[in-house]
Amino acid sequence: MPANKKLLVLPGDGIGPEVMYQVRRLIDWSDKRRRVTFDVQEDVVGGAAIDAHGVPLTDAALDKAKNADAVLFGAVGGPKWDVLEFKVRPERGLLKLRKEMDLFANLRPAMVFEALADASSLKREVVAGLDIMILRELTGGIYFGEPRGITTLADGTRRGVNTQVYTDREIQRIAHVGFELARKRQKRVTSVEKSNVMESGILWREEVQKVHDQHYRDVELAHMYADNCAMQLVRNPKQFDVIVTDNLFGDLLSDAAAMLTGSLGMLPSASLGPADASGRRRALYEPVHGSAPDIAGKGVANPIACVLSYAMALRYSFDAGEDADLVEAAVKRVLDGGLRTADIMQPGKAQVGTKVMGDAILRELDKLAA
Repeated sequence: MPANKKLLVLPGDGIGPEVMYQVRRLIDWSDKRRRVTFDVQEDVVGGAAIDAHGVPLTDAALDKAKNADAVLFGAVGGPKWDVLEFKVRPERGLLKLRKEMDLFANLRPAMVFEALADASSLKREVVAGLDIMILRELTGGIYFGEPRGITTLADGTRRGVNTQVYTDREIQRIAHVGFELARKRQKRVTSVEKSNVMESGILWREEVQKVHDQHYRDVELAHMYADNCAMQLVRNPKQFDVIVTDNLFGDLLSDAAAMLTGSLGMLPSASLGPADASGRRRALYEPVHGSAPDIAGKGVANPIACVLSYAMALRYSFDAGEDADLVEAAVKRVLDGGLRTADIMQPGKAQVGTKVMGDAILRELDKLAA
């Protein structure tokens, strides 16, 4: 891998800085042991940026993100900033990054490590061996559609409006990503929408089918309503391979799938933009667990989701699959050895905090790279 790839680190709020520090330790380890060199910059986002600069994302930080080969993102938000207007809350910093970087493809893997099959709230036989990918369209749909807002009508009634809107091109490009992912997995795609009640869902189904028929006949395609998909995820999740869906349904379904694995603290994500002429994609990698303000500063947060997000960055942004495999193998060995943070604690296992979990992952990396 070429030296001096640019990484921008945005730890954010809550447990973000705590879990991101463990990733910085892995980056340092890679630099020393694997001779993988990154040009690492760090900046603030979310509530930390509001406190420092009065906005959830500065133009300077956005420029750094656009010029980086990958962004490692922690988490944003917390009760301290809940009193602010919606348009300037910490979460707007993340939404702006997604929109301005055109990060339209959100990859949310849900994989159950064998050592954690009993940590799920579902029966072991339902989740053991689970390995699915939820692909969420991230820059369109109801979160960005216009018109939107809260208005007071003439009779004093207050009305809130959000608009679900997609174009054929937005649907087509996320469908292409879904089929390409499936080709590298089990060659099965389930496209999810609500075409029975929503015109945008009808368009979604038609365009995904069109992309399949024109380019990916080697991949099996099924269509499913979003409510049925939610039920099937907790009934028989292993029936799925790649689920491709819109922004709203992807938000809901990916969190449901996350809990199949036992904890949000275990799951990474990648958000990718379109490829430029050189094949480079802007990319942002983040754990799915959020800022968890109730445990922030206590040193008990699970860093594994952030660590695995770094592994995804190695795989998708730096073509460093061997290094990604090494990180993932180290995590597996730590879990097989019985260490657990509080969120995945099981009877008979050893409960540890954030730093000790990071220490253990580094020790396993040393053994694997010896």
